[in-house]
Amino acid sequence: MSNNVVHLHKDPETPAADASVTTLTVVPDAPVAPLVPLWVRSGRAIRTAVTHENTKDAGRAVARHGLYVWGGGRIVARRTWDGRTGARYERFLRAAEAAGNMELAGEWEERLQRFREARHRRRMDLLTSPIDLAKGALVGTGLGIGTLVALGIVLAIANKDITDVVTPISAVIDFIRLLITVVQVVWGPALRIGPLLALLALWAVGKHQQAAPAWAMPANVRSGEGEPITPSIVVKALRDLGVPALRNAIKEMGDAGASMLGPIRIAGCGVEVDVTLPSGVSTNEVQQRRRKLAENLTRHEHEVFITIPTAARTVRLWVADSGALDEPIGPSPLVTDETMTADYGKGRAPWGQDLRGDAAAISLYQRHLLITGLSNQGKTVALRSLALWLALDRSVEFLMGDLKGVGDWAMFDGRARVLIQGPTDEHVIQVTEMVEGAVEEMNRRIQAPPGTVFPALIVLVDEAQMAFMCPAKDEDKRPYGGSKANSRYFMAVRKIHNQGRAVNVLMWQGTQDPTDQNLPKLVREGAHTRASLALGTESQARMALGDKAVDGGAAPNMLRPGLDQGTLVVASSGIDIPAGQAAITVRTHYIDDDAAKAIIERAKALRDGVTTLHAVDRDSDRDPLADIASVVGTAERVRTKDVLSRLGTLNTDAYGGWSFIDLKRVLDGTGAEPYKSDGVMVIGRDRLARALTNRDGDGSASADG
Repeated sequence: MSNNVVHLHKDPETPAADASVTTLTVVPDAPVAPLVPLWVRSGRAIRTAVTHENTKDAGRAVARHGLYVWGGGRIVARRTWDGRTGARYERFLRAAEAAGNMELAGEWEERLQRFREARHRRRMDLLTSPIDLAKGALVGTGLGIGTLVALGIVLAIANKDITDVVTPISAVIDFIRLLITVVQVVWGPALRIGPLLALLALWAVGKHQQAAPAWAMPANVRSGEGEPITPSIVVKALRDLGVPALRNAIKEMGDAGASMLGPIRIAGCGVEVDVTLPSGVSTNEVQQRRRKLAENLTRHEHEVFITIPTAARTVRLWVADSGALDEPIGPSPLVTDETMTADYGKGRAPWGQDLRGDAAAISLYQRHLLITGLSNQGKTVALRSLALWLALDRSVEFLMGDLKGVGDWAMFDGRARVLIQGPTDEHVIQVTEMVEGAVEEMNRRIQAPPGTVFPALIVLVDEAQMAFMCPAKDEDKRPYGGSKANSRYFMAVRKIHNQGRAVNVLMWQGTQDPTDQNLPKLVREGAHTRASLALGTESQARMALGDKAVDGGAAPNMLRPGLDQGTLVVASSGIDIPAGQAAITVRTHYIDDDAAKAIIERAKALRDGVTTLHAVDRDSDRDPLADIASVVGTAERVRTKDVLSRLGTLNTDAYGGWSFIDLKRVLDGTGAEPYKSDGVMVIGRDRLARALTNRDGDGSASADG
C-alpha cells in the first residue's frame, strides 16, 4: 500500500479573485504514524488512572475509614465483655503464671474470686427484684396519689373552688400525655439516626486506636518515622522477632505480653524499658537480633541499644527518638569555661554526653588508657580532649609520640617534656626509646622510700600500631616492633602496664583497625580504660573492649563509620556506668585545633615554662651541666626530683641511674648547687645560667692563654 500523502494549499501567486483556487500536491512515500486502536488507548488510560498514586490514596482512605468502624466494634465488644465477665482477671492470672510470678498469680486469682462472688450476689438480687420493684411501685403510686389529692384539697380551700381538688392529678396526666406525644414525634427519626450515631461512635473509637491494617494507613503513619514507643509497639516488636519460644509465650499470656514490660522511662533523647523474658528465652537471642528489633520498632539499627541489667532474664532496651543521634551535642566545657582547671587525683575529665543526655565525665587517676577504632572516626580528637583537660593540672608531665605526624599534637609544644612527631621508622625508634626512658623513671620511683608521692607522668603514643608493626632492629638485632619477648616497644609498654600505675606512670595509646598483629592481646588487656569508636566486625570489638563488655551488649561494630564520628563505647571503672552494664556509649565533644591551642595556652600560663624535646638524644658524650640547664628550661626553679626525672627521659643511658648524690656532685662548686625553697630541694634557673656563663668564660680565657 502506498504511503503517498496529498496536501491541499493555496498558491500565493494566485490573484485575489481566484483565491479560492487550491493546488493539489502529492508527496510520495511520506512516513505515517501507526494508528492505535481505540480500545488499546482506553485500556492504557484506565490502567494509568487505576495505578495513579492519588487513586491508591483514595482507595486506602475508603478502606481505612470503613475498617475503623469494624475495628472500633471489636474494641467496644472486647471492653464490654471484659466489664461483664472475669476475662480481664483471667488474662492477668495467666500472664503472671507465664512469668513465673506465683505470688502475683495468687493475688489475681483472689481478685477473680471476689469478682465472681459479687457477680453472683447481683444475679441473686435480680430474682427478687421484680417483686421488690412491684412493691415499690404500689407504695410509690399510693403515696403519689395521696400527695396529689392533699395538694388539691389545699388548692380548693385556698381558691374556695371544689374542682381544684383534681387539678394536680389533671396536670400530671397532661404532662404524661405530653411526654407520650414527644416520644411519638422523636421515635421515628431516632430509629433512623440512632444507628448512624452508633456507627460514628465506633468509627471514633477505631480511629483513636488506629484500628486498621498498616497498608490502609496514610504514608506518614505507614512509615512509622518518629512513631512514639508504646507498650503495644514493644510487645509486637518482640513477638515478631523470630524467636519461637518468645512468640508462643506472648500468645499464651492473657495480657498479650504487657506483663513483660517495666515502665517506659524517658532517658535523654530516647526512652528506656526493661523487658523480663519468659522462661525458655535467653537474653542473647534478643541481642543477636538487634537489627530486626530496631526495624520492628520503626528505628534504624544504630538507634536501638540492648544491654543486660542486673535482674535475671532481663534485657534493657534504649530506643532513640528518630534522628536524635544525628544531632550534634554542645561544645566542651573546656572551651566554654576558661577558668576550668584539672585535678589528676580527684577530678573527672568532661568527655561528652551519654545517650541519656547526661554529662559523661571520666576519672584518669592511675588508669592506663586504650582508644581504638577505624581510621578517620575521631580517635585522635577523643584522646586529645582527655590530654587537654589533664594539661590544666600543673603537676602532670607528658611524654608524647605522634606517629602520624600531621600536627594533631603540635599545640603541646611547650607543655610536653617530649613531643616526637612523624611516621617513619626513625620516629618509631625515638618513641620506643622515649617509652623505655619512662620505664627507667618508673623503676627509679619504685625504688623511692615508701609513701613517696610522685606527679603523674603520661606516656602517650598516638597511632601506636605503627610501633607494633615497625620492622626495624637495633644493633643487637632486637626488633623495635612485634610482640615477642625481645620486642623493645612491646616489652616497654608491658612493663609500664605491670608496675607503672602504682607510681603514677601511665600508658595512653591510640590505635586504629585493631588486629592481633598491630595490637597484641597482652597490651590491650593491660589498659584499665578501653574505648572504641566504630569498628568493622564483632571480633574487632572484642579486641577493643574485651569479651565481657561485648557479651554485655557493647557493640562498637554497630556504629556507623563516617556518621557516628566521635561516638565511643567505653568500658572503664573511671566512668559512671548504669548498674548491670559492662560499657557505656559516649558522644564526645569535638575540640578543633584552634580551641586546643587556646586551652594549651591556658595550661602553660598555670605553670613555669617547659622546654619540649623533639627527639631522644642517644649521644653518649654528654655535658651534664648543659643538660641540667636544658631540662630546667625557662622555669625559675625546679625540684631536684623533677630534674632527675627529666634527665632520665633526655638520655636513659647517661642519666637513667642518677640519684640526688650524682646531681649534687655535678653542681658542687659551680654556684648552682641545689637549695631549699618552701621546704623542698630545688635548682635555680638563674644560678645555672651564671654557672654556664662563668664556665664558658673560663674556658675561653684558657684557650686565649
